[in-house]
Amino acid sequence: MTDRKAQLAANLAEVEERIASACAAAGRKREEVTLIVVTKTYPASDVRILHELGVRQVAENRDQDAAPKAAACADLSLTWHFVGQLQTNKVRSVVSYADVVQSVDRAKLVTALSAAAARDGRELGCLIQVALDAESGERGERGGVAPDGVEELAAAVESAPGLRLAGLMTVAPLAGPFAGRQRAAFDRLMEISSRLRGNHPAANMVSAGMSADLEDAVAAGATHVRVGTAVLGVRPGLG
Repeated sequence: MTDRKAQLAANLAEVEERIASACAAAGRKREEVTLIVVTKTYPASDVRILHELGVRQVAENRDQDAAPKAAACADLSLTWHFVGQLQTNKVRSVVSYADVVQSVDRAKLVTALSAAAARDGRELGCLIQVALDAESGERGERGGVAPDGVEELAAAVESAPGLRLAGLMTVAPLAGPFAGRQRAAFDRLMEISSRLRGNHPAANMVSAGMSADLEDAVAAGATHVRVGTAVLGVRPGLG
């Protein structure tokens, strides 16, 4: 086993133990929570090692990094999630490799994603990104739609050809009443998810929690956690 493979295996085992412990503490089954490894800034060689170690769900946040990486790993059985803010001029490229876009936050993006998915004959899973800081008017820079705009956007996704409404995503906000209160933020997301599922029962995916706060997300009821640093290590500077 190479040094890098051994390092990633040890890190994965540690994250697995954290998720399992969080599930046990919350009275949940371990299989209720899916780990997505965020591989941004790391090379395709790491993605290949992760696949060898059993990882099947990976995420990227920049198309210029993700597109060549996905192409280099096209022979692997992976589900690719796009989790970054997405400009419409990048949509056609992202739809060519992504299975799920977790950062849907505006009607214009829904229209662009639908056109690209229909053109490629693909069905694209979509999560609506919720900006929990928007309720207080202290919106940060992480994107997302305000909670009161979720249903309208969900209806647009559900009626768009080539798109499948899968659920919701959030990033714990740095501003507003939920700043520093990750558990409260994720509880709020679950409330919004419950309301959404009243009209869209299949939209049951809830993506929340990262390396520092995955336990809070699991406790709140998240179905997916997005972990980068705890698996891959501290990222190199991007210059």
